[in-house]
Amino acid sequence: MSQQQDILLISRLKDNDSAAFDELYLKYFKVLCANAFLFLKNESEAKDLVQTLFLDIWEKKLYEHFHKDVKGYLFLAVKNRCLNSIKSRKVKDARVELFNRFQDVQLQKPEEPDDGADHQDRLEALLSDMKGQKKAALTMVYFKEKKYSEAAEAMGIGVNSLKTHLKSALKTLRLGMNGKK
Repeated sequence: MSQQQDILLISRLKDNDSAAFDELYLKYFKVLCANAFLFLKNESEAKDLVQTLFLDIWEKKLYEHFHKDVKGYLFLAVKNRCLNSIKSRKVKDARVELFNRFQDVQLQKPEEPDDGADHQDRLEALLSDMKGQKKAALTMVYFKEKKYSEAAEAMGIGVNSLKTHLKSALKTLRLGMNGKK
């Protein structure tokens, strides 16, 4: 019976019936939040993710992709968004860890007994001397914590070009911190 009700909701949604959207939301929101929580282990993040899904369903007319199994579609959509969120979080954490490790290694060079302030000054000088796309790529990805795709779009370049600029920027920093230019 529930599947038949869902089919009627789909039909009403396709006719732009906002009341049908409200019914769909009320019917599935809590159970989808519980499902998202199982993946994310964070209640507010789970609610935000499900809320965003429902916004996308209405604004991007994702309901047009609904067929007979609305419940299955919604659960699969939540699962995919959760997995993407987890992956994105891991990538962000890995970038931060890599950058922190880079700074730690540079600050702990045994052949240079001077204090950490000198290393910090050198790093800041290298960053201020860096120009153009390299500096923009480094700033967006490591300091503004943007995804590669977001940074590339903001810079008006492709993701592979962004990666090339990042690699070059990190090489410049590495060589500069080791006293080479």
